[in-house]
Amino acid sequence: MPIEHDMPLSSAARASSESLTEPTVATPRTTAGITAIVPARDEEAVIAACVESLAKQSEITEIVVVNDQSSDKTAAIVRELSTRMGKLKLLEAQEPPPGVVGKNNALMLGARTATSDWLLFTDADVELEEGATARALQIAQETQAALVSFSPQQITEKWYEKALIPFVYCRLARRFSYANVNDPKSAAAAANGQFLLIRREVYEAVGGHARFASDVLEDVALAMAVKAAGEHLWFGPGKGIVRARMYRTFRAMWEGWTKNLYRLMGGGSPWKAFREGESAFPWIPVVVILLGIKFPIAMFAGVLLLVLRQMNYGSELVRNQYPFAFIIYYIPAAFLYAGVLAASYRSHIRGKVQWKGREYSTGTREAQK
Repeated sequence: MPIEHDMPLSSAARASSESLTEPTVATPRTTAGITAIVPARDEEAVIAACVESLAKQSEITEIVVVNDQSSDKTAAIVRELSTRMGKLKLLEAQEPPPGVVGKNNALMLGARTATSDWLLFTDADVELEEGATARALQIAQETQAALVSFSPQQITEKWYEKALIPFVYCRLARRFSYANVNDPKSAAAAANGQFLLIRREVYEAVGGHARFASDVLEDVALAMAVKAAGEHLWFGPGKGIVRARMYRTFRAMWEGWTKNLYRLMGGGSPWKAFREGESAFPWIPVVVILLGIKFPIAMFAGVLLLVLRQMNYGSELVRNQYPFAFIIYYIPAAFLYAGVLAASYRSHIRGKVQWKGREYSTGTREAQK
């Protein structure tokens, strides 16, 4: 396929702007296979590994990287890769229109230029294992799913990653049961934008990312729209299929979960946020331990309760395919989770979240009061 560098920005901007008012996405002629679409903003550390893993998937006939105004070497790396990867294209996105999330703006642009029957939306920090897309297509065929999504194996290296990320995913597993999401009779719907494969005709029928241009949880919103349209979803664990290291600094991790966590856990009211925090944080053992300062017997009881909570967390880790040894991070994980949930709630109440140097409106009812 031809290599496309530096798409004229004026036409890209018009395409993004027009997509906000049109119910569907413009449709180029489609071919068999998958178009992989990767939004990238300041991803020089990871973009090469991502693209190379995509290029190894024989089912992927086209890779579209959309450079979202990166200030680093992201675009230069993709240009160099394109000299030896005939199916790789580089597009340049302009600053998103007011109210449009930068990632969604990039995804809309990528989808407009795609030429395949299936669209794979993935992130620049994701790497696919051999046979990943073949497995996804097999699942789609076996289950008649119009949307297949894997929750990637999360790579964690720093202590704060090992503490917070597994804790968050264990909480998410309680809220988004794979069985419920995959049950056509259930209204539950979810997907992970790190690996989201969707049949193009269904994507267009529900309005694509243009319909959710201002939504910071575009993956879940898209899954909900697909299921509401009567299509089947398949959502499952991605261990051995796809992996990702989401955040490489504490600041990025905190900002990322602040952007999403309140909405992921239901949003809607302060009471829901309080109930989630109360459920996740071991406040009873902590209170009993504090009482132990005056009553020594309470100290023993509090420590015992805390150990029991920690062991229960270890069981959750194993069920969600994390190492049992991560229980040593339970206490800092609980404090970090409570802190980032509170920060996420405050951001949504104010109606503004920050991500990668941009500020977005959350559009929540609480913020509008």
